[in-house]
Amino acid sequence: MTDSQMTPPPEPTGSEQPLQQGRSALDEGTYDRLREPRGAGRLALDGQWHQISPRYVTSQFVQNGIVLALVIAAVLVLVFALDQPWAWIPGGVIVIMILATLAILPRQARAIGYMLRDDDIVFRKGILWQRIIAVPYGRMQLVDITHGPLDRAFGVSQLKMVTAATATGVQIPGLTQAAAESLRDTLIDVAETRRTGL
Repeated sequence: MTDSQMTPPPEPTGSEQPLQQGRSALDEGTYDRLREPRGAGRLALDGQWHQISPRYVTSQFVQNGIVLALVIAAVLVLVFALDQPWAWIPGGVIVIMILATLAILPRQARAIGYMLRDDDIVFRKGILWQRIIAVPYGRMQLVDITHGPLDRAFGVSQLKMVTAATATGVQIPGLTQAAAESLRDTLIDVAETRRTGL
């Protein structure tokens, strides 16, 4: 055996360790492939994209379904109980908007992804209107995990990163609880390292 065959690969040190820890948790129970635009003018980055959980779509369907049922009930009460036929128009518009949102929701969810790079985290969403945001680790001031009752029922969370410039704040929806906690810990570790200059 040669020396190169016997020498193990170097262990990640310093700021590389938090980026490599917990990556398996980020990809458990998520979509297997990021949906990207096919056009030549699309924005493309090299690296590993992590995605959200398909349970996010189910959670959003249930939440929007509840809103839809409440809107329909309110319109029916206004029209038939209170004799207000004008309620058909705004009610119909709201129902159409909710149904259109539900129709494109699965496609939108598959286009949401984030990438951990050496100096920043990149978040992307959208197919027709693609948006990519890069947030430097050293500028993060707060990493927050939120989840409502229905999100908890489906096991998904939303992670919010707040920076010094509020316009660059990022919210990543539909993360599994394990992925949200792992990503939060990684971001806090790396951000602290970047701020202290280690």
